[in-house]
Amino acid sequence: MENLPQTCRNHQKNRTERVEKAAEHSADQPLEKANRLMNREAVIEEGTIAYENWIVPGSTVYRYFWIYEVLNPDDVLNAGKPRLRQRGPYAYQVRHVPKLNVTQHHNGTVTFWQPNEAIFAPEKSNGSEHDQFTVLNLAVAAAAGMYPNLLPLLNGFINRSNSSLFQQRSVRELLWGYTDPFLSLLPDTLLPDKMTGVFYPYNGTADGSYNVYNGKGDISRVALINRFKGERTLSYWNDDYCDMLNGTDAASFPPNVDKNQPLYFFSPEICRSIYGLFDKEYVLKGITLYRFVIPSAALASPTVNPDNQCFCTETVLSRNCTGAGVLDLRACQGGKPIFLTLPHYLHASDFIKESVDGLNAIEEEHQTFVDVEPITGFTMNFARRLQVNVMFQQHAEIDVMSNLRSEFVFPVIWVNETATISDKSADDFIGKVTFPIKLLEIMQIVLMCVGFVAFVPCTIALIVRSCNKSKGKSV
Repeated sequence: MENLPQTCRNHQKNRTERVEKAAEHSADQPLEKANRLMNREAVIEEGTIAYENWIVPGSTVYRYFWIYEVLNPDDVLNAGKPRLRQRGPYAYQVRHVPKLNVTQHHNGTVTFWQPNEAIFAPEKSNGSEHDQFTVLNLAVAAAAGMYPNLLPLLNGFINRSNSSLFQQRSVRELLWGYTDPFLSLLPDTLLPDKMTGVFYPYNGTADGSYNVYNGKGDISRVALINRFKGERTLSYWNDDYCDMLNGTDAASFPPNVDKNQPLYFFSPEICRSIYGLFDKEYVLKGITLYRFVIPSAALASPTVNPDNQCFCTETVLSRNCTGAGVLDLRACQGGKPIFLTLPHYLHASDFIKESVDGLNAIEEEHQTFVDVEPITGFTMNFARRLQVNVMFQQHAEIDVMSNLRSEFVFPVIWVNETATISDKSADDFIGKVTFPIKLLEIMQIVLMCVGFVAFVPCTIALIVRSCNKSKGKSV
């Protein structure tokens, strides 16, 4: 090249610049089209793919419940160690009712309520919802913690109602509510509602209100929660960090998910924001997904993860905040001593695991994960697994609790809320989103190759032509 005449080099330089600019322009067009496609279909407004699966999930969502049957209730009442056995699963279809009061706002957000309705799914259940088991008596176990100054009065009502710390209840009653004989004797001024249940009340209620970014004008914020119940922060933990509203509701995330960054989401049932870390990349029904898993650090003791200090509200039970794997929900459950763990005490401290017999935590079966299509941010598969426990301890003033061996974070049920994209939805997604994007990527490569192929002969021709002209002039 250095031996070419100056004129030849100048001509080639100009030609090279024109060809490169043309190739860049041709290559940019598919990328622009892909971005336009993404910006259009990921926005939460009517007519987009995101909206169709946001207003009602495109795949059926189920909640699978496992009930902890108490095998030795009399032994427990007399300082024995509880022996438990999980029974189930009992499946219910949820999230099948369209979102309510959907209102788009000029500031790029949308407000809505999430209705709650559960329908029993016998074909996916191991038994009937009318199956009965010996389970923890929710009302008796919780009463002492809720009314510590009324223990003698409570003891009288418990005895009059012939209630004990354990009772026979059906799956339906335990989950969705029943009229409790002990609560029925309490004065209305103390407790007007005489029903109780792990998820009572649920059917006919709604979560919210939520206010989230719809992505219009800034797709990088789509689905991020702006307000919950009209507030920008929570008020359960009395701490700026723990009360933050971070991420989405996990149904979807902003596009272009980065596997090197935590994925944040908020759940009103656990009364906090939490996060998942990248675990693996795999293909589901022809779609490449990133799996994010809630790590043990999210529920670790403050001695391991100092960020969790503000979640420690029970120093006795947590052994001066050195215990792990338990989240105290009393502040957001109206004072009820509800404590959350992962199923079978996964990632909990040994002293919690050793308080009962019959549990066996298995990472693959009991972890919570969300599988996200990284380009769009759409959730294609997830399993939100939680265990509901009631905290109680020995009380000399209450007969049925006077001989207990220690305090308990006692398992009642564990639940797996899960959904996987259906075959039809996967095909639709591939046809409407994945294939067009891949086609645009292929077009980009082809155009770049065409530009390169065109560049080579044009450059050779230019060199020959320029050199011939230079020779003619020299003659």
